[in-house]
Amino acid sequence: MIKINKYAAIDIGSNAVRLLIMDVIEKEDKNVKFKKSALVRVPIRLGEDTFVKGEISNKNIDRLTDAMNAFQLLMSVHGVKTYKACATSAMRDAANGKELIKTILKKTGVKIDIIDGKVEAKIIAATDLSELLDSSKSYLYVDVGGGSTEMTIYKKGKISESKSFKMGTVRMLNQKDLLKSEWEDMKEWVKEHTQDIKNISLIGSGGNINKIYKMSGRTDGSPLSYIYMKANYKYLKTMSYTERISELNLNEDRADVIIPATKIYLSAMKWSESKKIYVPKIGLADGIVKSLYAGIIQ
Repeated sequence: MIKINKYAAIDIGSNAVRLLIMDVIEKEDKNVKFKKSALVRVPIRLGEDTFVKGEISNKNIDRLTDAMNAFQLLMSVHGVKTYKACATSAMRDAANGKELIKTILKKTGVKIDIIDGKVEAKIIAATDLSELLDSSKSYLYVDVGGGSTEMTIYKKGKISESKSFKMGTVRMLNQKDLLKSEWEDMKEWVKEHTQDIKNISLIGSGGNINKIYKMSGRTDGSPLSYIYMKANYKYLKTMSYTERISELNLNEDRADVIIPATKIYLSAMKWSESKKIYVPKIGLADGIVKSLYAGIIQ
């Protein structure tokens, strides 16, 4: 006997908005399987509004409202059973964030929850890493978004420490002078919590590290080395924004943020003395679906 239900997650980030639809497959005497059915990504850069002007602009309010209407239709067509919409750093910090979610609920029927950094880290940690984690080893999980970076330390397959930092790619492009203390805090936190761990490896998630991994040509499951990440960072920096679009085939909203994202991953590897980073292609949206199914969130 097999049972398939469709779940959906809406991730309203600082650099983009995503709809992930998953088939949750239950089969008697078998582990539950989560299969991606559809993924839609819309480049609405809310962080550029919030981190510069302090609030979401009317233009992006209209774009976000249109996106939520479109997502409602897509979820209906796919027969989604249940969904959860989460907004992160940009909406969290916007002066009009709370008012905006009320407006969107009224106009589209989509209920959006603004989650804090701790909840975001908890949801991301709900992603199933059992196939990747070696219970005898330690890992530093780094999820880089547009407005924040979530870090989690795993020891013997279990979470040891976790923290969210106001350090994201869109922030780094727009608030360079304001992030020095946050960068130092992140550096100190990583060093403090990894100094006694030998042979720690990184696990990276987020659109930028996924793109870097795809460009590397590695087979799934193979890690990227620190040497490769460092060389790739230098290579990206030698190219102009337009060259990264034309020669590397990057989207316009990826071609600029990929450099600060690489800097965060590379720095985390340096601070923790990690020599490799695994990229399992998971993120907040995956965590939302799995948390919904497990009853961790509603």
